Amino acid sequence: MELANNIVEINNLTKRYGNKTALNKLNLNIQNGKIIGILGPNGSGKTTLIKILAGILRQTKGEVIIDGYSPGIYTKSIVSYLPDRNFLYNWMNIQDAIDMFKDFYTDFDEGKADELLKFMKLDRDMKVDGLSKGMKEKLNLTLVLSRKARLYILDEPIAGVDPVARDQILDAIINNYEENSTMLITTHLVRDMEKMFDEVAFISEGEIILEGNADKLREEKSMQIDDLYKEIFG
Repeated sequence: MELANNIVEINNLTKRYGNKTALNKLNLNIQNGKIIGILGPNGSGKTTLIKILAGILRQTKGEVIIDGYSPGIYTKSIVSYLPDRNFLYNWMNIQDAIDMFKDFYTDFDEGKADELLKFMKLDRDMKVDGLSKGMKEKLNLTLVLSRKARLYILDEPIAGVDPVARDQILDAIINNYEENSTMLITTHLVRDMEKMFDEVAFISEGEIILEGNADKLREEKSMQIDDLYKEIFG
């Protein structure tokens, strides 16, 4: 891979919590303009990895480069991050949440947020504490996708939501992905999401154990990515 094509470069990334090693000398290059699935069971290191990319955690050792820079003020301005749990205050209504994102991020596109709210059937006067889990997921995703970011990082975007909300969330991701940006999605619900991945990386005990182009892996292994996941982690 040519250096210029990579939005993310990770070299020998290690993260320890006391005696526990969450990431162990992990290496991964992520090309511009791709949708990448980071696949692994709970506890495999997925969330630790993306929290380092999002600038929330610092690594113990190793190097992370995003668009030529170490995680910091610049990278936070080009990374739009969806954590695996609701990040909005219960006292807010949806208008408050939009105002907060407008204040925080210069790349927030309110027109795009309007379109997504309409698609998700959410009104600006709805209160956050009155939303179901699926509706909160849809609102959080709306805010994250309404930024014109270079790198979108979505942590388990469909975990714990009902099938109807799940389909809407997947449609929103596919329809609002911009080709000149990159999207990194962690999931253990591979069957629902595999059709959208250009590349996949399987993570186990803090290490990438298999990675590659999704179509080529299907061809080489003569199985779907979901079946390959079950074979690796079953």
